[in-house]
Amino acid sequence: MDRTSIGWLAAIIVGGIAGWLAEKITASNMGILANIVIGVIGAGIGSWLFSKLGVQIGGPPWFAYLISGLVGACLLLVVTRIFYPNRFR
Repeated sequence: MDRTSIGWLAAIIVGGIAGWLAEKITASNMGILANIVIGVIGAGIGSWLFSKLGVQIGGPPWFAYLISGLVGACLLLVVTRIFYPNRFR
């Protein structure tokens, strides 16, 4: 995940999509702003996790960002549910 050729606007859009997908997968109830924030933070978490595990995602940079954002956002929502069970329901 060393490719950082995705711009800020694209990061917000792809992060919003990743957050929305994570919301649907984890059956959470969030708004669009929370989806974007969760997706962008999740992309950072997923990118860090993938680099530690040595996982390489091929394809265009937005696809790698989407996959890492989805994985990271799902992890973030699951951990949030563990510590705050009534949040994002």
